[in-house]
Amino acid sequence: MNLLQRPFWIGRIHALWRQKSIVWLSGVRRTGKTSLCRLLEPAIYFNCDLPSVQRQCLDPEFLLRELPPGKPLILDEIHRLADPSQLLKIAADVFPDRKIIATGSSTLDASRKFRDTLTDRKRALHLPPVLWRECGEAFGGISLDRRLLHGGLPPQLLAAQPIPEFFEDWTDSFYARDIQELFGIRNRAGFLAVFKTVCLQNGGLLDVSHIARETGLSRATVTAHLDALEIAHAVIRIPPFHGGGMKEIVRQPRVYAFDTGMVAHVRGWHDIREEDRGRLWENLVLDELRSGFPPASIHYWRDTAKREVDFVVEQGRVAHAIEAKINPERFQRDGLDAFRALHPKGRNFVVCPHVANPYPLRRDGLSLTVCAPAHLPDLVLI
Repeated sequence: MNLLQRPFWIGRIHALWRQKSIVWLSGVRRTGKTSLCRLLEPAIYFNCDLPSVQRQCLDPEFLLRELPPGKPLILDEIHRLADPSQLLKIAADVFPDRKIIATGSSTLDASRKFRDTLTDRKRALHLPPVLWRECGEAFGGISLDRRLLHGGLPPQLLAAQPIPEFFEDWTDSFYARDIQELFGIRNRAGFLAVFKTVCLQNGGLLDVSHIARETGLSRATVTAHLDALEIAHAVIRIPPFHGGGMKEIVRQPRVYAFDTGMVAHVRGWHDIREEDRGRLWENLVLDELRSGFPPASIHYWRDTAKREVDFVVEQGRVAHAIEAKINPERFQRDGLDAFRALHPKGRNFVVCPHVANPYPLRRDGLSLTVCAPAHLPDLVLI
C-alpha cells in the first residue's frame, strides 16, 4: 500500500493546508488514512496509540517547539491522547506555520475531547473508500465488478479474492474501538443488526419502523444507532430535495452503507449480477459527490408517484440533477421530466463508469451531459 500514489487526496490535503494549518482527516477503519498520510513524506509521524507518544504529547508547547521545523506533523488516531484538543489549539494559535494532519475514524465532534474548542482552527476532510477514478490511477486498472464486489477498502480491494474474514474483523474492530468507546453502546448484537439491515436496504428509502421490527429494538434505539453509524461514517443518509409541489417526498431520507464490499458481504454475494450493478454504482457516484461538494448540498428527489432522480446537488436556487447509470442508453427520463417540471433551473447529468470525456446528449428537448463521476465537480461549477 505504501507504494500506491493517491494524487487526488494529496492535492486536497495541500489545498486545505493553504486555508488552515490543521487538517482533520476522518474515515472508517482500513480506508487508508495512515497510508495516505505516509505519502506526505518527509513528515513527522506520531502513532498516538503508543504510550511513548502519549507521554510526549502531555506537554504540547514543549513538543511543538522542539520538533524539527518545516516538516508536517502527522498525529494518527489523535483521539487516543488525553487532551488532543489542547494540543491542536496550541498548535493553531502558537505555531501556525506547523502543518498538522490529525486522523480519526469519526467526525471531530463525536468525542467530548474536541467539543467547541477548534472553531475556525481546522479544515475537515473525509476519506471514503477508494474512488472509482482512483481504480484506473493509483490502483492499477481495477474493473468495475471487482470494485463493486471487493469494495473500496484498500486491503480488500487489492486481494485476489474477497476475504469474508476481513469484513468480520473490520466489524469487530469498528464496534469495539469506535462505537463502544465513543457512544457507550453495549448491545452489540442489536447495534450490528441495525447496521446489517441498513446494508440490506442500501440505496433505498430509510424505514426506521421496518428496521425496528427486524431487529426487535425500539424506534428510539434504532434512531440512536443510526446517528452513531452516521457519525462514524458507516452509514450515509441523503435527505430529499423538495419545495416545488405538494406530492414531493419531504422527510424520508435514502440510506447507503459506506462500502459496496460490505453490502456484498452482508448479502452473501460471490459475484456481481447484472441487476446488482445499478444500485451499487450509486454508492460510487455518491462517494464522488461527497468528495467534491458540501455534504449538505447533496439530496435525492422522489414524488408520491415513485418518480425519482438519483441525486440532486443544490447550489443556491439552482438544482443539478444527477442520474447514476451503468449504460447511458438505458436512461429513463420520466423522473427527470417530473423533477424539471417543478424545478426548471439546473443542469442534467447521466453519470456512467466508462466515459473518457463528457459529451452532450439531447432527447426530445431535454439536454443532458453524459460523464464519469470525476467530471462532475468541474462540470457543475461551469
